[in-house]
Amino acid sequence: MMRAQPAWLAAADAAALSHGLASLAFFVLALLLISNWRARQNARALLAACLATGAWATGTVVLVLLGRRISLAGDALEMLRTGAWLVFLLLLIAPSRPRLRLVLAGIVLTALAPGLSALASAWLALPLPARIIASVSRLLLAVLGMLLVEQWYRNTPPLQRWGVKFACLGVGGLFAYDFYLYSDALLFRAINDDIWAARGIVDALCAPLLAISAARNPAWALGLSVSRQVMYRSAALLGSAIYLLAMAASAYYLRYFGGTWGALMQMAYLGGAALLLAGVLFSGSLRAKLKVSINKHFYNAIFDYREEWLRFTRALSEDGPALGERTIQAMAQLVESPAGALWILREGGQFAAAASWNWPPSAWSEPASGPLCQFLEARQWVIDVPDCRQNPRRYGGLVLPPALLALPQAWLLVPLMLHGQLFAFVALARPRTPIGLNWEIRDVLKIAGSQAAGYLAHRESLDSLMVSRQFESFNRMSTFIVHDLKNLVFQLSLLLSNAEKHRANPAFQEDMLRTLDHSVQKMKTLLQKLAHGEAAEAPAPLRLDGLLRQAVAAKASLAPAPRLEIVDAGLTVLAHRARLERVLGHLIQNAIEATASDGTVDVRLRREHRTAVVELDDTGQGMSEQFIRERLFKPFDTTKTAGMGIGVFESREYIREVGGSLEVRSAPRVGTTFRVVLPLHAA
Repeated sequence: MMRAQPAWLAAADAAALSHGLASLAFFVLALLLISNWRARQNARALLAACLATGAWATGTVVLVLLGRRISLAGDALEMLRTGAWLVFLLLLIAPSRPRLRLVLAGIVLTALAPGLSALASAWLALPLPARIIASVSRLLLAVLGMLLVEQWYRNTPPLQRWGVKFACLGVGGLFAYDFYLYSDALLFRAINDDIWAARGIVDALCAPLLAISAARNPAWALGLSVSRQVMYRSAALLGSAIYLLAMAASAYYLRYFGGTWGALMQMAYLGGAALLLAGVLFSGSLRAKLKVSINKHFYNAIFDYREEWLRFTRALSEDGPALGERTIQAMAQLVESPAGALWILREGGQFAAAASWNWPPSAWSEPASGPLCQFLEARQWVIDVPDCRQNPRRYGGLVLPPALLALPQAWLLVPLMLHGQLFAFVALARPRTPIGLNWEIRDVLKIAGSQAAGYLAHRESLDSLMVSRQFESFNRMSTFIVHDLKNLVFQLSLLLSNAEKHRANPAFQEDMLRTLDHSVQKMKTLLQKLAHGEAAEAPAPLRLDGLLRQAVAAKASLAPAPRLEIVDAGLTVLAHRARLERVLGHLIQNAIEATASDGTVDVRLRREHRTAVVELDDTGQGMSEQFIRERLFKPFDTTKTAGMGIGVFESREYIREVGGSLEVRSAPRVGTTFRVVLPLHAA
């Protein structure tokens, strides 16, 4: 058996809802105008008319809820509303024709007089004649309002009617509906409940038309600035509220018609709806789409430049070591990108990967003299990678590197310029929501890149200064060591002279003298090296196979013992024997220390084109890409308890000094391969 459904709304409820919408619409319009009320007379008049209409609609809602549709207060508020709109029209009609304005003002006062007398009659308890006079007065005011709207539109120059036509429709709609309402009331001697209830909705529909004209006219400018964050959060809150109301209504329907299972179905439905709402609110893609839509449809500019500049500067100026990653995040947020990577110019003229964010590690490096870097430095363009791949002519025939094209997530390349030169560049992934690139977005990215380049260069300078200070501290420490060794040598020399004078057992004393003499000579040599450095020695031709055999033999007693393989013998380079032997010995020692005793360490010598390559392979612990990039070649940074962290740094610097390079490939728990590449010396 079907239940009898109650009426959706009673007539009084419909009237209250209708006028409540009108109140909300005109108070919102007044809020948008309130910050500009001092600017122009027209804006003040429009604001007063909107406030009067909102007050009338609110008063009508209160009277309906109290069960009093007709009252003296309601009539007074309606007269105030009508008079405010008539004054607004008078101020807009022919401001350069004062005579016409005076005539129209007299007509308005004449029309208002019966209404005022009707109010006085109602105050004096004369009901029927007062109501008839009031209805006639309101009908006349409605006719006068429509005539004034027609005069306003007629006296507006044709080129300016684009800005006032919607306002004419809005104000004319208010008076036209009043004319319909009171003409029907005079004809049937009673106000129709349905027509009266719908009056608020009609008035509410006129408010957006007035808002459009206010936005088009500088004299009615919407002076209140609503921030993007407030608009974004309000839209999210409003959408959530509408969703929850719809879900609650649906759940009520399920419970009402679900019978025995109604309550269970309602709770299950509400639980699922809440989970769905939480998933939507935590979706980064949907949040990005909402933000882009608001910026596109509600604001003239895409960015709130003040907020974006403050956010970007705050992100870069925060203290912490991950400046590169924070730079990527700050630039990615400008275009709703979820990932990115940073390449910075390093020694040797290579742009090497310096940081990444949600981006897979990449060993790709680009030479500064390459076409990509030259294009970025010369044009300072933001490169759309997919567009450049499809239409290279737009970018001067630029051919992107294959390693970059192999990255499917690459979307934009943003140059980071410093003093007119390319200091770094950032690659950004595709955004969460489609974004059309225009001149505004490209300019913001370029300016942000220049700002980020300054911060990154400052951090690089601080790191270099820190290394220099560490070297200075190391040299100062060496000075103290020299001083201590000098005292020790003096003491041992004194002991040696005393032993020569007081020896009792010739064999014992002779052995002691040899030991002390050896120690003194060794310390003197060390003292000389610490005080004056190694003696300057000119580089000479050096055969690598013999040097490697000597270096491997020196480590033969360790476990695991290194194994040597000479693929190409007789390779000669130009270098210092002692320094190169120390470099190779240090790399072999590191490989042995990183490898378990049952592992392997292989040393291989081969020729590649015009270079000699020494490969050192081990099956040790290995290193991560981040460790190689950030810590391996950083001086005074070591994982050894007794190390100083300058061995690998010194090795790379000397290999570069002789024109070679040191390359590293490694994987955690797999092993490491060092490649020492040296130019061959012509006989």
